[in-house]
Amino acid sequence: MALPLLQVDAFTDVPFTGNPAAVCLLPPSGNNLQIDDTTMQKIASEMNLSETAFVQPAEGQAFENGEHFHLRWFTPTVEVPLCGHATLATAAAIRHRYQNMGTLRFQTLSGELVTKTDPVVDSAIAMDFPLNPSEPRDISDVRSLLDAVIGGLPVLALEYSASTKKLLVRLDDFVTMAQLQAIQPSFAQMLAFDQSNSLKPVKGVIVCLKGAEGSPYDFVSRYFAPWVGIDEDPVTGSAHTVSAPYWSKQLDKTVMTARQCSPRGGDVFIQLQHETSRVLLSGKAVVVVEGQLFVKL
Repeated sequence: MALPLLQVDAFTDVPFTGNPAAVCLLPPSGNNLQIDDTTMQKIASEMNLSETAFVQPAEGQAFENGEHFHLRWFTPTVEVPLCGHATLATAAAIRHRYQNMGTLRFQTLSGELVTKTDPVVDSAIAMDFPLNPSEPRDISDVRSLLDAVIGGLPVLALEYSASTKKLLVRLDDFVTMAQLQAIQPSFAQMLAFDQSNSLKPVKGVIVCLKGAEGSPYDFVSRYFAPWVGIDEDPVTGSAHTVSAPYWSKQLDKTVMTARQCSPRGGDVFIQLQHETSRVLLSGKAVVVVEGQLFVKL
């Protein structure tokens, strides 16, 4: 069976920057030609990107004009419950291949996620995601983990999101973006951090700091998740469901622009909706590869 496959760079409009994701377009629900979970995981491993998305029109729907879809995300090693950049990549792939520019509704492990044209940011796609607020966490609980991630850089605040198992590390305001870009985590030491008896296990670490005076960015960050097979994720939508509510409180803002300053880098446009506990994460995307994937059933 031949399946359409695209590679999309998300949170950028410049090829070979942002966060790449593979998008595999599956036959509609109810079709006899389906692939199982094991095959999806093998495909994700073969693609060897931080995420591979598998999208399927709901029964009675089509890629060309449908609104309702099923969506799943796999890293090279595991299925994950939420992935922002691969959702953005999926919407961009459907727009590119089928010219379906309407609102798209994806049924996922994190509930329904909606994408639509951003009404403010030109050429961007907005994603409606749940907020994942964090609570303060004692630094002493994770000191060795912090040493492995940021070395001796000073920490101003430490928070933990139970819903995503992400640790948010805010560096002191006098730390520069260049210093953030220069950190070199020891992924072996991160994986060696003992969490066997922890009631607050960590599956990802957000390292962030306030945007510099005069910068176009309200905050900047990097994201590391070796526990799910991703040493560093270039630009991470799901991490911004945690960092957005934190920085909204700190800056007293609901509309923000963020930069994830990995080596590839990318921009995330943020609009918080506190009354519904949702956040619109917007970004641009560019298709860099389009072809076919051959699968034996």
